Formats: sequence, structure tokens, C-alpha cells
Amino acid sequence: MNTKTVSPVMLYTEQTPNPESMKFVTNRMLYRGTADFRTDVLAKEWSPIATELFDMPFVKGVYVCNNFVTVTKEMNYQWEDIKPRIKDFVKKYVEEEKEIVKEGFAEAMAEIEKESGAGYQYEGEEAEIVVKIKELIDKYVKPAVEMDGGNIEFSSFDKGKVTVLLQGSCSGCPSSTVTLKSGIEGMLKRMVPEVTEVVAQMD
Repeated sequence: MNTKTVSPVMLYTEQTPNPESMKFVTNRMLYRGTADFRTDVLAKEWSPIATELFDMPFVKGVYVCNNFVTVTKEMNYQWEDIKPRIKDFVKKYVEEEKEIVKEGFAEAMAEIEKESGAGYQYEGEEAEIVVKIKELIDKYVKPAVEMDGGNIEFSSFDKGKVTVLLQGSCSGCPSSTVTLKSGIEGMLKRMVPEVTEVVAQMD
């Protein structure tokens, strides 16, 4: 007889700076890493939970990271109308211990990144600058952005211009431009003199 007791799944919601995105936080590790699904095509390939969320007419984007799921809704719906349904769905899904993100997702995304140029190799002095930029983003920017239900990834560095990819609640968030310009650009310019500006990658 199995007497293993599993603590109940707790779930609460958190607002994010993006009014169209909300964080659904659980007391379970859902996925170690970041998984951003902006289309149901990518979701169908890699994430059963995102696929089911996309089946709801009001879901526009799904982002999974550590112990939370950030859902971005379509503009013409109100959170008070749809929040209970999403909350119940996520809680039940996690309770049933169903697959969140399929094995191999991170590797597949790394391959795509390599092909799209985000991971292309830099040389000499430029390579050192890129390492510094990536470290600063990982250490100072990512934790803050994750708190808000989003993610930021280094995309490229070219002649002083740093391009970053915004995911989760940061994608399309009105305040992310301000954060990008005043916060991230200011910090990188101070710490890495070679940086002249920071821009968000457009899909």
C-alpha cells in the first residue's frame, strides 16, 4: 500500500506589469528553465499544458518558468471573467501530474537560436563584451523580470547595439519599453561602455 502523502497543490495569481498577462503561481516545480509559447503551433509540438490553454478562446500566449505559468489574454476579455477558469484548469492539471513541457524542448530551442543567429559566435574583444552583457542580464535583469512573470534573453550585439528578446508578460507589455530603456540600457551603458543602446527584438 502506498502511504506517500503528497502536499496539496496550492495556486495563487499575481498581477504583472502587463495588464494583459497574469501569473499563475504554484507550489510545484513545473519546468526548470523558460518555455515561451506565442503560437499554438509551437505549443502543440512541445507543451501539452500550453496546447490545452490555447484551446481556450481568450488565451493568446503561454509562458512556463520554474513554478509558474504566465498567461497572456486576448484584449477583448476581462480577467474577472476568465481567471477562475484558468486557475481551476492549471490547478487540476498540476494535481494530475501531467506533462508540462516535453523532453528536449530546451535543446530544440537552442538549435533554432543557433540558426537564427542569436547564438552565433563572436570573436576577440567582441566576444568578451558579449560574455559581460550576458552575465549582467542573467544576474541583474532576469531575476527581476521573472518576478513579473516574464523573461529576457540576450539576442545579439552589433556595433554597440544590444538586441534582447522579451518573453512571457514582458512581450508586448507597455511598461517593458520603459524598463528596457531606463533600466536595462542605463545599467549596461554604465557597466559596459561599448554599449550604445538596447532594443527589443521584434517577432
